[in-house]
Amino acid sequence: MIWVTSYVDGEEYREPFSKGIISRSLNISYIGPQRAYELASEIEDELIKKGLVMISRDELADIVLDHLNRVNPKIAEKYKNLRLLRNSKKPLIILIGGASGVGTSSMAFELASRLRLKNIISTDMIREVMRKIVSNELSPVIHKSSYDAYKSIKIHSVKMDKIIEGFITQAEVVNLGVEAIIERSIKEGISIIIEGVHIIPGFINEDLMENNNIIMFSLSVDDEELHKQRFYLRCSQPWVKRSLEDYMDNFDSIRKIQDFLLEQAEFYDSHIINNLDINETINIMVSDILEKFVGVNDVK
Repeated sequence: MIWVTSYVDGEEYREPFSKGIISRSLNISYIGPQRAYELASEIEDELIKKGLVMISRDELADIVLDHLNRVNPKIAEKYKNLRLLRNSKKPLIILIGGASGVGTSSMAFELASRLRLKNIISTDMIREVMRKIVSNELSPVIHKSSYDAYKSIKIHSVKMDKIIEGFITQAEVVNLGVEAIIERSIKEGISIIIEGVHIIPGFINEDLMENNNIIMFSLSVDDEELHKQRFYLRCSQPWVKRSLEDYMDNFDSIRKIQDFLLEQAEFYDSHIINNLDINETINIMVSDILEKFVGVNDVK
């Protein structure tokens, strides 16, 4: 057995070498699970040939990087950059916004898996917590869905679409919770992904968004029929409580919200991704994160 050692708070601990762990870290570099496991097996054979029974985590990473350089320098570069990202002194805070049904929660889960991040929270969850704390009488707007929040407003503006007005009113309240989580993550050094319809370019404190470790994406589904198909798929899941009929009855409102989100994203130069293919979207996100976050003065 080969033991991998590392230090936590000055104390050494060890764990057995695992091809599974290595292959997952390699799969981050876009080579696919099968090829990643093959490379992990090759690396294990290399360690055995060298007669190693004990190796530090950093030494193992160097061996992995050398092996990848011999196989494919481009993969090696991606692996190196992702290691820099994971070793950053700053937490990585990723914000994923988009209208209902465009896949913000699915992309958050996949991105967390790719980057090996443990913390994900949705703005719907933040809103649900607020609902338990603040009564319907005090803040009726948070007790509605994003697309029918306008129903809680008694007097509407004559200058704004009522659906967008209701959504903005709700988002302004929910973003208090979003900003609190961001500030807490920065203070505690906790990397996190926050996703949901209430992630809107321009709504979060500018001082926070100036940090290079806070990265925002705006997802869309440009094709209306494909957007509808996403709701058919979502409502086929047993854990979804809202009916397909409810989504379809409010589909035009959902599309209006998407148009508003995209206008905001364009104005504030947020990265807009038409979320057609899950792998392509994730690869775009990872590349953008590495470009903005890796290589600055925050890595060890």
